[in-house]
Amino acid sequence: MSSLRSPPVSSPAAGFEYARAVADAILYEGYLLYPYRRSSPKNRVRWQFGVLAPREVVAAAGPADTSVAGSADAWHQQTECLLEAPDEAEVHVRLRFLQLQHRAVERRTAAGAFVGVDALDVDGQRHLTFDEALPREFDVHASVGELRGGARTTEVTAPGGEEVEQLRDGAGTDVGRIVRRSWPVSATLTLETAAAEAPYRLHRLRVVTANSVTTVAADVARPEALRHSLVAAHTLIGVRGGRFVSLLEPPIWASRAAEGCRNVHTFPVLAGESGGRDVVLSSPIILYDHPQIAPESPGPLFDSGEIDEILSLRTMTLTDEEKREVRATDPQAAAILDRVDHLPEEVLARLHGAVRSLRPIRHGENAGESAAADEESALPWWEPGADAHLSPDTDAVVVAGVAVTRGSRVELQPRTHGTDAHDVFLAGRTARVEGVFLDVDDERQVAVTLEDDPAAELHQWRRRYHYFLPDELRPLPEEGAVSG
Repeated sequence: MSSLRSPPVSSPAAGFEYARAVADAILYEGYLLYPYRRSSPKNRVRWQFGVLAPREVVAAAGPADTSVAGSADAWHQQTECLLEAPDEAEVHVRLRFLQLQHRAVERRTAAGAFVGVDALDVDGQRHLTFDEALPREFDVHASVGELRGGARTTEVTAPGGEEVEQLRDGAGTDVGRIVRRSWPVSATLTLETAAAEAPYRLHRLRVVTANSVTTVAADVARPEALRHSLVAAHTLIGVRGGRFVSLLEPPIWASRAAEGCRNVHTFPVLAGESGGRDVVLSSPIILYDHPQIAPESPGPLFDSGEIDEILSLRTMTLTDEEKREVRATDPQAAAILDRVDHLPEEVLARLHGAVRSLRPIRHGENAGESAAADEESALPWWEPGADAHLSPDTDAVVVAGVAVTRGSRVELQPRTHGTDAHDVFLAGRTARVEGVFLDVDDERQVAVTLEDDPAAELHQWRRRYHYFLPDELRPLPEEGAVSG
Protein backbone atom coordinates (compact mmCIF):
# COMPACT_ATOMS: atom_id res chain seq x y z
CA MET A 1 0.00 0.00 0.00
CA SER A 2 1.03 3.56 -0.61
CA SER A 3 3.01 5.55 1.93
CA LEU A 4 2.19 8.99 0.53
CA ARG A 5 2.16 11.91 2.93
CA SER A 6 -0.63 14.44 3.03
CA PRO A 7 -0.05 18.15 3.74
CA PRO A 8 0.36 18.96 7.44
CA VAL A 9 -2.61 21.36 7.41
CA SER A 10 -5.70 19.60 8.79
CA SER A 11 -8.37 20.65 6.31
CA PRO A 12 -11.06 18.67 4.51
CA ALA A 13 -9.76 19.84 1.12
CA ALA A 14 -6.31 18.42 1.80
CA GLY A 15 -7.76 15.14 2.99
CA PHE A 16 -10.06 14.93 -0.02
CA GLU A 17 -7.12 15.18 -2.39
CA TYR A 18 -5.27 12.46 -0.52
CA ALA A 19 -8.29 10.14 -0.78
CA ARG A 20 -9.03 11.01 -4.42
CA ALA A 21 -7.17 8.03 -5.92
CA VAL A 22 -9.34 5.59 -3.99
CA ALA A 23 -12.48 7.66 -4.62
CA ASP A 24 -11.74 7.67 -8.36
CA ALA A 25 -11.30 3.89 -8.30
CA ILE A 26 -14.79 3.65 -6.79
CA LEU A 27 -16.16 6.13 -9.34
CA TYR A 28 -14.96 4.02 -12.27
CA GLU A 29 -15.15 0.52 -10.72
CA GLY A 30 -16.76 -1.64 -13.39
CA TYR A 31 -17.07 1.27 -15.84
CA LEU A 32 -15.68 -0.93 -18.62
CA LEU A 33 -14.16 -4.34 -17.86
CA TYR A 34 -11.36 -6.19 -19.61
CA PRO A 35 -11.14 -6.90 -22.53
CA TYR A 36 -12.55 -3.33 -22.79
CA ARG A 37 -14.52 -4.12 -25.94
CA ARG A 38 -18.17 -3.32 -26.53
CA SER A 39 -18.73 -6.84 -27.89
CA SER A 40 -17.68 -8.47 -24.61
CA PRO A 41 -20.78 -9.94 -22.89
CA LYS A 42 -19.80 -8.52 -19.48
CA ASN A 43 -19.74 -5.00 -20.95
CA ARG A 44 -23.34 -5.29 -22.11
CA VAL A 45 -24.62 -5.09 -18.53
CA ARG A 46 -22.75 -2.20 -16.98
CA TRP A 47 -23.01 0.14 -13.99
CA GLN A 48 -23.20 -2.32 -11.09
CA PHE A 49 -22.23 -0.29 -8.01
CA GLY A 50 -23.81 2.69 -6.30
CA VAL A 51 -26.69 3.12 -8.77
CA LEU A 52 -29.32 5.52 -7.40
CA ALA A 53 -32.30 5.27 -9.79
CA PRO A 54 -35.63 7.13 -9.68
CA ARG A 55 -37.62 6.03 -6.64
CA GLU A 56 -40.70 4.87 -8.60
CA VAL A 57 -38.54 2.60 -10.77
CA VAL A 58 -36.90 0.95 -7.75
CA ALA A 59 -40.23 0.53 -5.94
CA ALA A 60 -41.78 -1.17 -8.98
CA ALA A 61 -38.94 -3.69 -9.11
CA GLY A 62 -39.84 -5.29 -5.77
CA PRO A 63 -39.12 -5.06 -2.03
CA ALA A 64 -36.46 -2.53 -1.12
CA ASP A 65 -33.02 -3.79 -0.16
CA THR A 66 -31.73 -1.99 2.93
CA SER A 67 -28.37 -3.73 3.35
CA VAL A 68 -25.05 -1.93 3.51
CA ALA A 69 -23.96 -3.35 0.14
CA GLY A 70 -24.23 -0.99 -2.81
CA SER A 71 -24.38 -3.64 -5.53
CA ALA A 72 -28.18 -3.47 -5.85
CA ASP A 73 -29.96 -0.59 -7.56
CA ALA A 74 -31.56 1.73 -4.99
CA TRP A 75 -33.12 5.17 -4.86
CA HIS A 76 -31.11 6.47 -1.92
CA GLN A 77 -27.98 6.00 0.18
CA GLN A 78 -27.72 6.69 3.89
CA THR A 79 -24.45 7.29 5.70
CA GLU A 80 -24.25 7.51 9.48
CA CYS A 81 -20.91 8.12 11.14
CA LEU A 82 -19.64 9.41 14.47
CA LEU A 83 -18.10 12.83 14.92
CA GLU A 84 -16.31 14.52 17.82
CA ALA A 85 -16.58 18.24 17.20
CA PRO A 86 -17.71 21.54 18.77
CA ASP A 87 -20.57 23.54 17.25
CA GLU A 88 -18.20 25.81 15.31
CA ALA A 89 -16.54 22.89 13.48
CA GLU A 90 -17.27 22.86 9.74
CA VAL A 91 -18.54 19.79 7.90
CA HIS A 92 -17.77 19.51 4.18
CA VAL A 93 -19.63 16.90 2.11
CA ARG A 94 -18.70 16.17 -1.50
CA LEU A 95 -21.12 14.05 -3.53
CA ARG A 96 -19.53 12.29 -6.54
CA PHE A 97 -21.16 10.17 -9.23
CA LEU A 98 -21.24 9.40 -12.94
CA GLN A 99 -23.95 10.71 -15.26
CA LEU A 100 -24.68 8.45 -18.21
CA GLN A 101 -24.08 9.90 -21.69
CA HIS A 102 -25.17 8.13 -24.88
CA ARG A 103 -22.85 8.32 -27.88
CA ALA A 104 -24.76 7.83 -31.15
CA VAL A 105 -22.88 7.42 -34.44
CA GLU A 106 -24.70 8.73 -37.53
CA ARG A 107 -23.84 8.35 -41.22
CA ARG A 108 -24.42 11.15 -43.71
CA THR A 109 -26.52 10.07 -46.69
CA ALA A 110 -26.18 11.27 -50.29
CA ALA A 111 -29.17 13.52 -49.67
CA GLY A 112 -27.38 15.21 -46.78
CA ALA A 113 -29.46 13.63 -44.02
CA PHE A 114 -28.04 11.75 -41.04
CA VAL A 115 -29.10 8.20 -40.10
CA GLY A 116 -28.12 6.31 -36.99
CA VAL A 117 -25.70 3.41 -37.45
CA ASP A 118 -24.08 0.90 -35.14
CA ALA A 119 -20.58 1.58 -36.48
CA LEU A 120 -18.87 3.84 -38.97
CA ASP A 121 -15.34 3.59 -40.38
CA VAL A 122 -13.62 6.82 -41.38
CA ASP A 123 -10.17 6.50 -42.95
CA GLY A 124 -9.52 3.27 -41.07
CA GLN A 125 -10.74 4.56 -37.70
CA ARG A 126 -13.85 2.91 -36.32
CA HIS A 127 -16.55 4.75 -34.38
CA LEU A 128 -19.11 2.77 -32.36
CA THR A 129 -22.45 3.68 -30.81
CA PHE A 130 -22.07 3.16 -27.07
CA ASP A 131 -22.69 4.66 -23.60
CA GLU A 132 -20.12 6.85 -21.87
CA ALA A 133 -20.32 8.69 -18.55
CA LEU A 134 -19.56 12.14 -17.20
CA PRO A 135 -18.04 12.60 -13.71
CA ARG A 136 -19.99 14.98 -11.45
CA GLU A 137 -19.16 16.58 -8.09
CA PHE A 138 -21.22 18.74 -5.73
CA ASP A 139 -20.11 20.31 -2.42
CA VAL A 140 -22.13 21.25 0.65
CA HIS A 141 -20.75 23.05 3.73
CA ALA A 142 -22.37 23.49 7.14
CA SER A 143 -21.27 23.94 10.74
CA VAL A 144 -22.02 21.32 13.36
CA GLY A 145 -24.14 23.88 15.20
CA GLU A 146 -26.27 24.51 12.11
CA LEU A 147 -26.88 20.81 11.64
CA ARG A 148 -27.80 20.37 15.32
CA GLY A 149 -30.53 22.92 14.74
CA GLY A 150 -32.22 20.77 12.10
CA ALA A 151 -31.71 18.89 8.87
CA ARG A 152 -30.28 20.78 5.91
CA THR A 153 -31.36 19.64 2.44
CA THR A 154 -29.70 20.76 -0.77
CA GLU A 155 -30.96 20.02 -4.28
CA VAL A 156 -28.25 19.16 -6.78
CA THR A 157 -28.80 18.92 -10.53
CA ALA A 158 -26.61 17.70 -13.37
CA PRO A 159 -28.18 19.19 -16.50
CA GLY A 160 -28.72 17.24 -19.67
CA GLY A 161 -27.38 18.34 -23.03
CA GLU A 162 -26.35 17.45 -26.53
CA GLU A 163 -23.02 17.81 -28.31
CA VAL A 164 -22.31 17.12 -31.98
CA GLU A 165 -18.90 16.11 -33.36
CA GLN A 166 -18.53 16.12 -37.13
CA LEU A 167 -16.66 13.24 -38.78
CA ARG A 168 -14.68 14.12 -41.90
CA ASP A 169 -12.49 11.98 -44.11
CA GLY A 170 -8.99 12.85 -45.31
CA ALA A 171 -10.42 14.95 -48.13
CA GLY A 172 -12.41 17.07 -45.67
CA THR A 173 -15.78 15.63 -46.70
CA ASP A 174 -18.46 15.25 -44.04
CA VAL A 175 -19.19 11.53 -43.82
CA GLY A 176 -21.03 11.42 -40.52
CA ARG A 177 -21.21 12.71 -37.00
CA ILE A 178 -21.23 11.66 -33.35
CA VAL A 179 -24.10 12.93 -31.22
CA ARG A 180 -23.52 12.77 -27.47
CA ARG A 181 -26.64 13.21 -25.38
CA SER A 182 -27.21 13.21 -21.63
CA TRP A 183 -30.39 13.59 -19.60
CA PRO A 184 -30.93 15.73 -16.47
CA VAL A 185 -30.21 14.00 -13.17
CA SER A 186 -31.27 15.50 -9.86
CA ALA A 187 -30.88 14.47 -6.25
CA THR A 188 -31.30 15.77 -2.73
CA LEU A 189 -28.42 15.79 -0.27
CA THR A 190 -29.60 15.95 3.35
CA LEU A 191 -27.30 16.52 6.32
CA GLU A 192 -28.21 16.38 10.00
CA THR A 193 -26.68 15.54 13.36
CA ALA A 194 -28.00 14.06 16.58
CA ALA A 195 -26.47 13.30 19.94
CA ALA A 196 -24.96 9.80 20.03
CA GLU A 197 -25.18 7.44 23.00
CA ALA A 198 -21.80 7.92 24.67
CA PRO A 199 -20.34 9.15 27.99
CA TYR A 200 -18.63 12.03 26.17
CA ARG A 201 -19.92 14.56 23.66
CA LEU A 202 -20.37 12.70 20.39
CA HIS A 203 -22.47 13.42 17.30
CA ARG A 204 -24.06 10.98 14.90
CA LEU A 205 -23.78 12.61 11.48
CA ARG A 206 -26.28 11.45 8.87
CA VAL A 207 -25.89 12.11 5.13
CA VAL A 208 -28.68 10.94 2.83
CA THR A 209 -28.41 11.12 -0.95
CA ALA A 210 -31.68 10.46 -2.79
CA ASN A 211 -32.55 10.48 -6.48
CA SER A 212 -35.27 13.13 -6.93
CA VAL A 213 -36.15 12.54 -10.60
CA THR A 214 -39.96 12.25 -10.95
CA THR A 215 -40.39 12.34 -14.74
CA VAL A 216 -39.66 8.67 -15.43
CA ALA A 217 -42.37 6.01 -15.66
CA ALA A 218 -42.12 3.25 -13.06
CA ASP A 219 -42.13 0.46 -15.66
CA VAL A 220 -39.23 1.65 -17.84
CA ALA A 221 -36.44 -0.78 -18.67
CA ARG A 222 -33.17 -0.48 -16.73
CA PRO A 223 -31.19 1.11 -19.65
CA GLU A 224 -33.74 3.94 -19.74
CA ALA A 225 -33.75 4.32 -15.95
CA LEU A 226 -29.95 4.56 -15.93
CA ARG A 227 -30.16 7.73 -18.01
CA HIS A 228 -31.80 9.40 -15.02
CA SER A 229 -29.67 7.76 -12.33
CA LEU A 230 -26.63 8.60 -10.24
CA VAL A 231 -24.07 5.90 -11.06
CA ALA A 232 -21.23 4.88 -8.70
CA ALA A 233 -22.53 7.43 -6.18
CA HIS A 234 -20.38 7.99 -3.10
CA THR A 235 -19.47 10.80 -0.71
CA LEU A 236 -16.37 12.29 0.83
CA ILE A 237 -17.02 13.87 4.23
CA GLY A 238 -14.51 16.12 5.87
CA VAL A 239 -14.46 18.10 9.09
CA ARG A 240 -12.39 21.12 10.06
CA GLY A 241 -11.98 21.52 13.81
CA GLY A 242 -13.15 18.01 14.72
CA ARG A 243 -12.49 14.33 14.09
CA PHE A 244 -14.38 11.20 13.13
CA VAL A 245 -14.57 7.94 15.07
CA SER A 246 -13.96 4.65 13.25
CA LEU A 247 -17.03 2.43 12.97
CA LEU A 248 -14.80 -0.58 12.32
CA GLU A 249 -12.58 -0.15 15.35
CA PRO A 250 -14.29 2.34 17.68
CA PRO A 251 -12.95 3.04 21.16
CA ILE A 252 -14.79 1.11 23.88
CA TRP A 253 -16.64 4.22 25.05
CA ALA A 254 -18.09 4.74 21.54
CA SER A 255 -18.82 1.11 20.67
CA ARG A 256 -22.53 1.28 21.50
CA ALA A 257 -22.89 4.44 19.41
CA ALA A 258 -21.07 2.75 16.52
CA GLU A 259 -23.43 -0.22 16.68
CA GLY A 260 -26.37 2.20 16.48
CA CYS A 261 -25.23 3.74 13.18
CA ARG A 262 -27.38 2.58 10.27
CA ASN A 263 -25.78 2.63 6.84
CA VAL A 264 -27.81 1.78 3.74
CA HIS A 265 -26.21 0.94 0.37
CA THR A 266 -22.95 2.52 1.47
CA PHE A 267 -20.44 2.28 4.31
CA PRO A 268 -18.19 4.98 5.78
CA VAL A 269 -14.50 4.37 6.55
CA LEU A 270 -11.73 6.69 7.64
CA ALA A 271 -9.81 7.94 4.59
CA GLY A 272 -6.89 10.17 3.82
CA GLU A 273 -3.52 9.85 5.47
CA SER A 274 -3.09 6.71 7.56
CA GLY A 275 -4.02 7.57 11.11
CA GLY A 276 -5.88 10.74 10.13
CA ARG A 277 -9.45 11.20 11.34
CA ASP A 278 -10.66 14.31 9.54
CA VAL A 279 -11.98 12.60 6.36
CA VAL A 280 -14.47 9.80 5.77
CA LEU A 281 -15.11 8.01 2.48
CA SER A 282 -18.59 6.53 2.28
CA SER A 283 -18.54 3.94 -0.49
CA PRO A 284 -20.98 1.43 -2.05
CA ILE A 285 -18.02 -0.96 -2.05
CA ILE A 286 -16.99 -2.32 1.36
CA LEU A 287 -13.54 -1.01 2.37
CA TYR A 288 -11.26 -0.86 5.39
CA ASP A 289 -10.22 2.29 7.21
CA HIS A 290 -7.58 4.27 5.30
CA PRO A 291 -7.83 2.43 1.97
CA GLN A 292 -5.05 3.20 -0.49
CA ILE A 293 -4.06 2.39 -4.05
CA ALA A 294 -0.88 0.33 -4.36
CA PRO A 295 1.97 2.66 -5.42
CA GLU A 296 3.06 0.13 -8.08
CA SER A 297 -0.18 0.62 -10.03
CA PRO A 298 0.57 2.52 -13.27
CA GLY A 299 -3.01 3.74 -13.65
CA PRO A 300 -6.70 2.79 -13.45
CA LEU A 301 -7.96 -0.37 -15.13
CA PHE A 302 -11.65 0.06 -14.14
CA ASP A 303 -11.42 -3.14 -12.07
CA SER A 304 -9.46 -2.21 -8.98
CA GLY A 305 -10.19 -5.50 -7.24
CA GLU A 306 -8.08 -7.31 -9.84
CA ILE A 307 -4.32 -7.62 -10.13
CA ASP A 308 -2.80 -4.97 -12.39
CA GLU A 309 -0.16 -7.38 -13.70
CA ILE A 310 -2.73 -9.92 -14.92
CA LEU A 311 -4.93 -7.32 -16.58
CA SER A 312 -1.94 -5.59 -18.20
CA LEU A 313 -0.51 -8.84 -19.57
CA ARG A 314 -3.90 -9.91 -20.88
CA THR A 315 -4.39 -6.54 -22.57
CA MET A 316 -1.04 -6.96 -24.29
CA THR A 317 -2.29 -10.21 -25.88
CA LEU A 318 -5.19 -8.55 -27.72
CA THR A 319 -5.02 -8.84 -31.49
CA ASP A 320 -4.75 -5.77 -33.71
CA GLU A 321 -8.44 -6.09 -34.64
CA GLU A 322 -9.43 -6.40 -30.98
CA LYS A 323 -7.36 -3.34 -30.12
CA ARG A 324 -9.10 -1.48 -32.92
CA GLU A 325 -12.43 -2.28 -31.31
CA VAL A 326 -11.13 -1.20 -27.90
CA ARG A 327 -10.17 2.20 -29.28
CA ALA A 328 -13.60 2.54 -30.89
CA THR A 329 -15.43 1.48 -27.73
CA ASP A 330 -14.39 4.25 -25.36
CA PRO A 331 -11.74 7.00 -25.16
CA GLN A 332 -10.75 5.93 -21.65
CA ALA A 333 -10.35 2.33 -22.83
CA ALA A 334 -8.09 3.64 -25.59
CA ALA A 335 -6.03 5.43 -22.93
CA ILE A 336 -5.62 2.17 -21.00
CA LEU A 337 -4.48 0.44 -24.19
CA ASP A 338 -1.93 3.17 -24.94
CA ARG A 339 -0.57 3.01 -21.40
CA VAL A 340 -0.24 -0.78 -21.39
CA ASP A 341 1.29 -0.89 -24.89
CA HIS A 342 4.05 1.48 -23.74
CA LEU A 343 4.55 0.09 -20.23
CA PRO A 344 8.29 0.14 -19.40
CA GLU A 345 9.79 -3.19 -18.37
CA GLU A 346 10.79 -1.87 -14.96
CA VAL A 347 7.18 -0.79 -14.27
CA LEU A 348 5.84 -4.18 -15.37
CA ALA A 349 8.40 -5.88 -13.12
CA ARG A 350 7.13 -3.89 -10.12
CA LEU A 351 3.62 -5.21 -10.79
CA HIS A 352 4.84 -8.76 -10.22
CA GLY A 353 4.69 -8.29 -6.48
CA ALA A 354 5.87 -6.31 -3.51
CA VAL A 355 6.74 -7.37 0.03
CA ARG A 356 5.21 -4.96 2.55
CA SER A 357 6.65 -6.61 5.66
CA LEU A 358 9.11 -9.30 6.59
CA ARG A 359 9.21 -11.63 9.59
CA PRO A 360 10.89 -14.98 10.31
CA ILE A 361 8.99 -18.05 9.18
CA ARG A 362 9.12 -21.32 11.14
CA HIS A 363 7.22 -24.43 10.11
CA GLY A 364 6.26 -26.78 12.91
CA GLU A 365 7.55 -26.98 16.46
CA ASN A 366 11.08 -27.75 15.30
CA ALA A 367 12.06 -25.82 12.20
CA GLY A 368 15.13 -28.01 11.58
CA GLU A 369 13.16 -31.25 11.74
CA SER A 370 10.44 -29.77 9.53
CA ALA A 371 13.03 -28.71 6.92
CA ALA A 372 14.57 -32.19 6.95
CA ALA A 373 11.13 -33.74 6.53
CA ASP A 374 10.46 -31.42 3.59
CA GLU A 375 13.64 -32.58 1.88
CA GLU A 376 12.67 -36.22 2.35
CA SER A 377 9.09 -35.74 1.14
CA ALA A 378 8.43 -36.45 -2.51
CA LEU A 379 5.33 -34.24 -2.45
CA PRO A 380 5.37 -30.46 -3.11
CA TRP A 381 5.17 -28.46 0.10
CA TRP A 382 1.65 -27.27 -0.63
CA GLU A 383 0.18 -30.78 -0.97
CA PRO A 384 -1.59 -32.45 2.02
CA GLY A 385 0.74 -34.98 3.57
CA ALA A 386 3.96 -33.24 2.47
CA ASP A 387 4.80 -32.58 6.13
CA ALA A 388 4.27 -35.57 8.39
CA HIS A 389 4.01 -33.23 11.39
CA LEU A 390 0.80 -31.69 10.03
CA SER A 391 -2.62 -33.33 9.76
CA PRO A 392 -5.51 -30.89 9.14
CA ASP A 393 -8.05 -33.64 9.83
CA THR A 394 -6.75 -34.32 13.34
CA ASP A 395 -4.78 -31.21 14.36
CA ALA A 396 -6.35 -28.92 16.93
CA VAL A 397 -5.99 -25.31 17.98
CA VAL A 398 -6.90 -23.97 21.41
CA VAL A 399 -9.50 -21.18 21.39
CA ALA A 400 -10.62 -19.66 24.71
CA GLY A 401 -9.31 -22.74 26.51
CA VAL A 402 -11.17 -25.17 24.23
CA ALA A 403 -9.50 -27.49 21.72
CA VAL A 404 -11.06 -26.85 18.31
CA THR A 405 -10.62 -29.58 15.72
CA ARG A 406 -12.43 -31.16 12.78
CA GLY A 407 -16.12 -31.52 13.66
CA SER A 408 -16.15 -28.75 16.29
CA ARG A 409 -18.96 -26.19 16.25
CA VAL A 410 -17.98 -22.53 16.34
CA GLU A 411 -19.55 -19.08 16.04
CA LEU A 412 -17.86 -16.79 13.51
CA GLN A 413 -16.63 -13.48 14.90
CA PRO A 414 -14.54 -12.00 12.03
CA ARG A 415 -12.26 -9.11 12.80
CA THR A 416 -13.32 -5.76 11.38
CA HIS A 417 -9.84 -4.95 10.09
CA GLY A 418 -7.15 -6.92 8.31
CA THR A 419 -9.41 -9.67 7.03
CA ASP A 420 -11.62 -10.35 4.01
CA ALA A 421 -14.26 -7.60 3.96
CA HIS A 422 -16.89 -10.14 2.89
CA ASP A 423 -16.31 -12.09 6.10
CA VAL A 424 -18.05 -9.28 7.98
CA PHE A 425 -21.35 -10.52 6.56
CA LEU A 426 -20.77 -13.90 8.26
CA ALA A 427 -20.52 -12.43 11.76
CA GLY A 428 -22.65 -14.37 14.24
CA ARG A 429 -23.19 -17.36 11.92
CA THR A 430 -22.50 -20.87 13.24
CA ALA A 431 -20.16 -23.22 11.41
CA ARG A 432 -18.63 -26.67 11.49
CA VAL A 433 -14.84 -27.01 11.49
CA GLU A 434 -13.51 -29.01 8.52
CA GLY A 435 -9.81 -28.86 9.38
CA VAL A 436 -6.99 -26.91 11.01
CA PHE A 437 -4.33 -25.83 8.53
CA LEU A 438 -0.92 -24.18 8.75
CA ASP A 439 -0.39 -21.50 6.12
CA VAL A 440 2.90 -20.41 4.51
CA ASP A 441 3.26 -17.67 7.14
CA ASP A 442 3.19 -20.31 9.90
CA GLU A 443 -0.23 -19.22 11.11
CA ARG A 444 -3.10 -21.55 11.96
CA GLN A 445 -6.14 -21.19 9.69
CA VAL A 446 -9.39 -22.91 10.64
CA ALA A 447 -11.44 -24.14 7.66
CA VAL A 448 -15.22 -24.13 8.19
CA THR A 449 -18.51 -24.66 6.40
CA LEU A 450 -21.66 -22.81 7.45
CA GLU A 451 -24.23 -24.91 9.28
CA ASP A 452 -27.19 -23.23 7.57
CA ASP A 453 -25.65 -23.34 4.08
CA PRO A 454 -27.72 -25.68 1.86
CA ALA A 455 -24.60 -26.23 -0.26
CA ALA A 456 -22.43 -27.25 2.71
CA GLU A 457 -22.09 -30.87 1.55
CA LEU A 458 -21.06 -29.73 -1.91
CA HIS A 459 -18.42 -27.43 -0.39
CA GLN A 460 -17.15 -30.30 1.75
CA TRP A 461 -16.86 -32.53 -1.30
CA ARG A 462 -15.08 -29.82 -3.28
CA ARG A 463 -13.04 -28.76 -0.23
CA ARG A 464 -14.15 -25.16 -0.73
CA TYR A 465 -14.10 -23.71 2.76
CA HIS A 466 -14.21 -20.38 4.57
CA TYR A 467 -10.99 -19.75 6.50
CA PHE A 468 -10.70 -17.88 9.80
CA LEU A 469 -7.97 -17.24 12.33
CA PRO A 470 -8.51 -18.81 15.77
CA ASP A 471 -9.20 -15.44 17.41
CA GLU A 472 -12.14 -14.97 15.02
CA LEU A 473 -13.98 -17.99 16.44
CA ARG A 474 -16.00 -18.73 19.57
CA PRO A 475 -16.27 -22.42 20.49
CA LEU A 476 -19.83 -23.74 20.83
CA PRO A 477 -21.13 -26.87 22.56
CA GLU A 478 -22.50 -29.66 20.44
CA GLU A 479 -26.21 -29.38 19.72
CA GLY A 480 -28.11 -30.97 22.57
CA ALA A 481 -25.13 -30.81 24.93
CA VAL A 482 -25.55 -29.10 28.29
CA SER A 483 -22.72 -26.72 29.18
CA GLY A 484 -21.44 -26.82 32.71
